[in-house]
Amino acid sequence: MSLDLVSWRAAWRALGATPSDSLHTELLARYAERHRAYHSQQHLAECLALFDEVRHLAERPAEIEIALWFHDAIYDVHRHDNEVRSADWARDALLDAGAAVDAADRVEALVLATRHSAAPAMPDEQLLLDIDLAILGAAPARFAEYEAQIRVEYARVPLAVFNEKRGAILAGFLARPLVYGTPALGARLEAIARANLQAAVANLG
Repeated sequence: MSLDLVSWRAAWRALGATPSDSLHTELLARYAERHRAYHSQQHLAECLALFDEVRHLAERPAEIEIALWFHDAIYDVHRHDNEVRSADWARDALLDAGAAVDAADRVEALVLATRHSAAPAMPDEQLLLDIDLAILGAAPARFAEYEAQIRVEYARVPLAVFNEKRGAILAGFLARPLVYGTPALGARLEAIARANLQAAVANLG
């Protein structure tokens, strides 16, 4: 799956909504903002490509696909409400396009789940979170690129402070019984993610 209009339109139509090409353009522009290094079109494309591989695991695939488009739609490292604002945007856009309220509510909840602050309530939330965190189980070269990209996004933060806080975040993922809750993605990514996380925490320490 790519960032093209074909899959975008299909997802909206699957929810009984009218797809907006201008919204597609606006979202791509958001993911191309200059302050983004990781939370970019590259990340969005990687998420959508992985979702295409595991779409059969989704209960409501179109909702996950649209949630992926919106999950980092608003990204400002100076704020702490990016997911809330992105979720609100997704819900409003779906309702304006004619989607049912319950579908818009579920997409809103999916985007909010990417705060990674609570255990997922539904299987589709778990699948979405695992896709969002798939970068932790990427090949070492891509994982190293990811870590460098995160540092670029937080370049304003002094290195010592960044290393301390980043190390704590990664150690938190490492401390989980499982990084991935979806068995298929866990079998594929868990061991690699733990090796990547262990190496990164050691380097930051």
